[in-house]
Formats: sequence, C-alpha cells, structure tokens
Amino acid sequence: MDVAPIRPPDLSQRPFFLVAERIMAASPYELYRMCTSQLSLWFADPGSVLSRPAVNEPFFFTAGGGHPHYGRFLRLEPERLVELTWVTGAGGTEGAETVLTVELSPHGAGTAVLLTHAGFPNAESRDRHEQSWPAVLAQLDQRAAAAV
Repeated sequence: MDVAPIRPPDLSQRPFFLVAERIMAASPYELYRMCTSQLSLWFADPGSVLSRPAVNEPFFFTAGGGHPHYGRFLRLEPERLVELTWVTGAGGTEGAETVLTVELSPHGAGTAVLLTHAGFPNAESRDRHEQSWPAVLAQLDQRAAAAV
C-alpha cells in the first residue's frame, strides 16, 4: 500500500500570520492530549468531533454553535508539538488552508504554549483570529487544569 506524502499547503502567497503565547498550569502531556484527542472538552461543540489524531489524517468539528472547522494533522510530537492545517469559512480563514502550530515546553510546574497560525488570505482574517486565540487559549488553560 502506497502512503501519500505529507504536503503542507503553500503559504508563500499568503504572508499573514499571528503568534500567541500563554503559560498554562497543566503539563505538556495533558495539553498535548487536549489538543489532539480531547477537543470537545475545551473547543469543539459536544459530539461534533470526527478525528483520529495521526499524521496526514483529517479532522472535522464544529465550534461556536455550528461553525465547521476542517483540517489534517501535519506533525505530532507527543508532549511537544501539534501542527495541523486549519480551514474555516466566511468570517474565519475564508476557506484558505492555514497552518496552526502549537509548541509545548515545560515551564516550572506547568507549560509554556506558543501558538503560531500562518497563511491567512488577508489581514482582516488574521486580525479576527488574533483577537480570538487568546480567549481560546484561556479556555484551554482553564479546562486542562480542571481535567488534571
């Protein structure tokens, strides 16, 4: 059986990106788990996640009352890194396949989280996400700490 190579999207014509950082109370292990197999505990609408966290595997979920999110896993390094493509519609990535990278590093008793979201089709799309990712990370922090 031939396995298709992993091909990240070409972002060369879409230079818009953002970076968000947060120190979280949970361990890298717990945050990696929340970002790969527990999306419904902190981000996705309950019962909406269709996913098998493995490289080159697709995922789907709805969030915020039914807004669809699609993508595929590009890189997975347990307790260290989750990288995936991220596609949403109008008011989100406008259908552009963007790349979301979440880096996890031990920080005291918790974890430093560095989120990079790249490949937005325009500044407006980037700016909307730049406003929302801090709140999403705060929710991840709260829910991951409660799950421990």
